[in-house]
Amino acid sequence: MNAVQIRSAEQALSFGTWLIVCGAMLYSVLTVTPLMRAHTPDAWDWTAPILPIVVDAAVVIVVRLDSVLARLGGEGGRWPVVLRWMTGIMTLALNTADSALKKDLVGVAVHAVAPLLLIVTAETGLAYRRAITAAVTGLEERERAERRRREQEARQRAEEAEQAERQRADEDERRERERREFDAKLAREQREHEASLAREQAEREERAQQAERERIAAVARVEQEARERDEHEREQQRLARERREREAAQRAEHDRRQAAEQAAREQRERQERAERERAALLAAGPAEEKQPEEQARRTVAAAFTAGVPVRQAAELCGWSIGWVATRYQELRDTNPGPALEEAA
Repeated sequence: MNAVQIRSAEQALSFGTWLIVCGAMLYSVLTVTPLMRAHTPDAWDWTAPILPIVVDAAVVIVVRLDSVLARLGGEGGRWPVVLRWMTGIMTLALNTADSALKKDLVGVAVHAVAPLLLIVTAETGLAYRRAITAAVTGLEERERAERRRREQEARQRAEEAEQAERQRADEDERRERERREFDAKLAREQREHEASLAREQAEREERAQQAERERIAAVARVEQEARERDEHEREQQRLARERREREAAQRAEHDRRQAAEQAAREQRERQERAERERAALLAAGPAEEKQPEEQARRTVAAAFTAGVPVRQAAELCGWSIGWVATRYQELRDTNPGPALEEAA
């Protein structure tokens, strides 16, 4: 998962959390206001909405500050937890008080849905945000480590190139020095030869011929040695270059295999999670009552993927066959697959 996907998940979490908070606040104001009006003097009926608004304002403060602290990786301590649970319990008590006083257990259960959902959403959203913050921190650390590794490899390659350049310069200097020494030696031998020619004319010709033969042989030996040294150096350089290329190719192949294995493992995990979720939704059996729309959409999507007929999918989610058939058509438009048998 990259940084863009993490930010998208965090935005979806924030949007869903605030949607639940706003819905619960509106529901709480509409539910608690009649209760407060019934227990408030007639002259002060206009103050009935104040208490639910104050309690819900505390809920907004808790949710907002918890999201900021979770994004920064901080902890608010004990008091934010106390405030979060105190406001949740207050909202639950105010919403169910009227039904409880009337001893209406069904009313208590119905009016407890929004406060309980608000409490669990606040706790779950905080845990999700902390997990997202930890994931972003780990991603940034991996990117910094990869950047340091690339910089180190670049420095190593530059050092190897510089060392090879120094070796070539030293070798050129050595060959030039040998050439000058050889030229000096030839000049010295030539002067000695000319001096010997001045002493004896007869011996001069013989010694000149002998010296010339020796000079030609020496030049040939020196040239042969120089050629052999050049060939040996070129061979060493070629072997070193091939060894570096093989090592670089092996490192690249190893990195590629690791990346492919990681991608395949993540793909298998995502497929297994999707399969488990679809199996759980389909194994639940016919719904005793109408499921919430979001859960019903997930149930219909799982039934569509598994090839379940429309009538059976309607029994699983508790919605009408027409509504389920419309969802099936939407799924066919967005994700064409094998034709499903529709029950009339």
